[in-house]
Amino acid sequence: MKILVINGPNLDLTGERDTARCGAPSLTSIENRMEERADEYGWELEFHKTNHEGEIIDLIYSSRLDCDAVILNPGAYSSYSYAIRDAVEAVSVPVIEVHLSNFPEDRAQRRASVIAPVCRGTITGFGAASYILAMEALVEIVE
Repeated sequence: MKILVINGPNLDLTGERDTARCGAPSLTSIENRMEERADEYGWELEFHKTNHEGEIIDLIYSSRLDCDAVILNPGAYSSYSYAIRDAVEAVSVPVIEVHLSNFPEDRAQRRASVIAPVCRGTITGFGAASYILAMEALVEIVE
């Protein structure tokens, strides 16, 4: 199984900024943990990090060609990007939205994800483990 992992704006600073809310592991550390778990399952992971909405959309569209699932952390775009929502809705590949922090609770201006309703599921608030939990969910829904 091939999983596309997309990380949106500001996630390259994971482990450096707002560690009380998001946790201390760097994005590289999270990716390494994911690779270890993927190796246990014999899965292939492809990682992308971008601060650009259009690139996230292009990656989601490309997932339909050669991926079995997408793990998406759209960062702040989750609260207002109907363009990313439409891209997720347009592909048949299951998409799991993840967030390091419990964003519906931690920021009043970001109470809801506009992307979540078109995702297969959403995992928030478990720090780096959110990504691993998304992988565990994929065991149940894809294989």
